[in-house]
Amino acid sequence: MLCTKVVEGGSSLPWHSSRAVGGEGAHSRRPRPVRVLGMGGPRTTLSVFLIFVPVYLHGVLSREAGPAAQRKPFFERLRRLEEQFRRLQEVTLTHLRGLASNYNLSYDIDTRFQSLALETQAVALAVNRSQAAVQGDLSRLKNWMQKSQRRSRKLDSRLLALDSVLSDRDRQLAQAGKEREAQGDGLASLGLALRALQDTVAGLTHLVQSQGARLAALEGRLQVAGPGAVAPGLTPALAPPPPPPLPLPQLGLPSLGSPKLQRGGQALRAPPEPGDPPQDFAGRLQGTREPQGPGSQRTRPPERPGETCNVGPVLVFPNASTQNVAFLSPGFPAGLRALSVCSWVRVASGHLGTLLSYATEENDNKLVLHGRDSLVPGSVHFVIGDPAFRELPLQPLLDGRWHHVCVIWTSTLGRYRLHVDRRLVATGSRFREGYEIPPGGSLVLGQEQDSVGGGFDSSEAFVGSVAGLAIWDRALVPGEVASLATGRGLPPGAILTLDDAHRVGGFVQRVNCSCLALCP
Repeated sequence: MLCTKVVEGGSSLPWHSSRAVGGEGAHSRRPRPVRVLGMGGPRTTLSVFLIFVPVYLHGVLSREAGPAAQRKPFFERLRRLEEQFRRLQEVTLTHLRGLASNYNLSYDIDTRFQSLALETQAVALAVNRSQAAVQGDLSRLKNWMQKSQRRSRKLDSRLLALDSVLSDRDRQLAQAGKEREAQGDGLASLGLALRALQDTVAGLTHLVQSQGARLAALEGRLQVAGPGAVAPGLTPALAPPPPPPLPLPQLGLPSLGSPKLQRGGQALRAPPEPGDPPQDFAGRLQGTREPQGPGSQRTRPPERPGETCNVGPVLVFPNASTQNVAFLSPGFPAGLRALSVCSWVRVASGHLGTLLSYATEENDNKLVLHGRDSLVPGSVHFVIGDPAFRELPLQPLLDGRWHHVCVIWTSTLGRYRLHVDRRLVATGSRFREGYEIPPGGSLVLGQEQDSVGGGFDSSEAFVGSVAGLAIWDRALVPGEVASLATGRGLPPGAILTLDDAHRVGGFVQRVNCSCLALCP
């Protein structure tokens, strides 16, 4: 008997059974060679296994073939074997189907790998974009950190300079205390001299009053006698002058050249010569008025800054915007070893901002009159070649009125002076001694430069008005400062004025007004 089973995959699994023809002489046939279709992997192994199982069964049945009496049990056993083989084939088929499903799963894995690759590319693109954004933020943070470091270095250097200034001020205060003690002694002696002088003046006043009464009586007699008449026994000259006052040494007072009076800060005027009209302490004739004509050499100056006229253009900085700036060009034509900066200033806020800033590529604080809202109100840092600076007291400027300010510096011994409304309010020495302010920088009004022509901060901006600003490359003398403060004219040699403010930005207004009282 030949039974053939076809298994999935294309391989034929034949097996043979022999039936005995006769008694014990029956023999079994050898199984024919089995051709296995080409398969790879687990299927080839399974096919070989299915080939050898029938061969083995065939040999066993051949050995057990016997007499005719045993044929029936043999067929029953053969059927059982066929049933077992069928179950084996089913199990094998199930196993092969599982392998086929696993093979299909590998295709699913490739698809998933491809989708994962696309997702990975998308994630990489998103990461690159995020990295670019982070790098931009880091660059901006780096710039901000560098600017903060520069400002911190400036602050540290200014604190060190302030410490040295305070030390110098303590020494100056100690020396000033000693000088005040000496001045106190001089003032005590001066007080005694003044009391004696007051007594002398009281006597002179009494004499003047009596002379006035005699003059009034004479005028009455002249009016009665008629115009042009002269009273008998009288001449047109004045009555005999009073006897001259006693000399100061005879009164027990120090002479005019005495060191005691000089230490008191002023010298007394000499007494009037005999025959001169009486004078008051200002040197003006009593009962007379000074001429006020245009040719007068003693024209009375204005008593208040608002009465000053003909100061030139006015720049108005209305608010603390960083766009409010005025550029003076062409800047300093040469290096400066002396400097005078004078201007009329009216402050419109509760603190002084930066009036002037001069920056170069080397240093953005070569020359600054620096103020900001964090400083003491009315305080300004006078900076020359950062970090060196001196603190200038400008508290009178906070009243909202016009004031005249002059800052003067010379590299010789490093002397500097501050004049406010003609008065000397601060002075010192050894400030940037031998230093020269270089040319070729950027000079602006109303803002403090952290870089050449920029880097402005609204907390350092000036709010108010500036009029008649001028800069000299020399140190003005006190008489020239007084002439400026009283509106008598501009001293010669100014290298820059407000007429050189060619670039005005933001909300800054340029106005012209005849007098400061009419300026905004």
